[in-house]
Amino acid sequence: DIYSANVGISAWQIDLFGRVRNLTQAQQEQYFATEENRNAAQVSLIAEIATQWLTMAADQDRLKIARDTERAFGQTVKLTQDRFRIGIASELEVRQASTSYDQARSDIADATTLIAQDQNALNLLAGTTLTADMLPARLEETSPTLENLPANLPSEVLLRRPDIASAEHQLIAANANIGAARAAFFPNISLTAAFGTISLGLSNLFGNGSQTWSVAPTVSQTLFDFGRNKGNLRYAQATRDAAVATYEKSIQTGFREVADALARRGTIGAQLQAQTSLRDNAAGAFKLSELRFRAGIDTFLNTLDSQRSLYTAQQSLLAARLTRDSNSVELYRALGGGVTTAQTTEARRPN
Repeated sequence: DIYSANVGISAWQIDLFGRVRNLTQAQQEQYFATEENRNAAQVSLIAEIATQWLTMAADQDRLKIARDTERAFGQTVKLTQDRFRIGIASELEVRQASTSYDQARSDIADATTLIAQDQNALNLLAGTTLTADMLPARLEETSPTLENLPANLPSEVLLRRPDIASAEHQLIAANANIGAARAAFFPNISLTAAFGTISLGLSNLFGNGSQTWSVAPTVSQTLFDFGRNKGNLRYAQATRDAAVATYEKSIQTGFREVADALARRGTIGAQLQAQTSLRDNAAGAFKLSELRFRAGIDTFLNTLDSQRSLYTAQQSLLAARLTRDSNSVELYRALGGGVTTAQTTEARRPN
């Protein structure tokens, strides 16, 4: 008897023209782009929470200023009413003082509403109800310290921005897809090897008997499919062009946002100094005007104007402080999560 056996060897594909390699690289880069999109969402969430936290702290200050002003205007109204009763003040002065007092009361209600809305926004961003000890106090008491950026900070730090990194991976993936589309013009060759042997007995099946190899190449390529392949190639090239435009726009946006944040950072110190001086001068003017009014050597209108000027100066100083602190958040966002060491930056970039 003649015994025969066939041993099937798994089919495998020769990637002569890099189609499989390019498709694999494209999928890998798409994954990296997805990871960077996740990082972008994380940076954005942190920045949003920080901004809302600072806004709530500023609204706490706004409420305190409004309450202090209401108290001061209330004293002015009482003094004016007393002077009106004894005939040394007019009803006009009483109504003018009451108008400012009512405005301060309205500002208190508005600030109280804003604080409640700020807390709701923080709870939404955090995904839970924050306890009282987790909420900010006044901005003046909780103002973060701005760290000095390193001198001669290289523009390469923008590569940390998740949107730029994501666009870069998308561009690499688009180029890989072009390679895969081009490779589709060439046949995919599969080789199925069958090992056959004939022997005098089953015991020496793999012995010294007659052994033959049969190799049958199979070409899986439709000869008249080039119209579809050309369309796929043009589509891949158009996708690559769009990825290039997106990458360029991401870089331009990154430079503009960093430049804007640094421009504000360079002038906010002078603005704060001027606003602080303005507030101090307004406070001094109001104090002197009030003393002169009580002594009968100044008009009520001057006193009321100086009081209103002080209120406005306090609000302007608060706005400048909020701008200063928000600027640090904007720099964090613009730099893609702040400035880290080169080692940390490189660690985030996949090989």
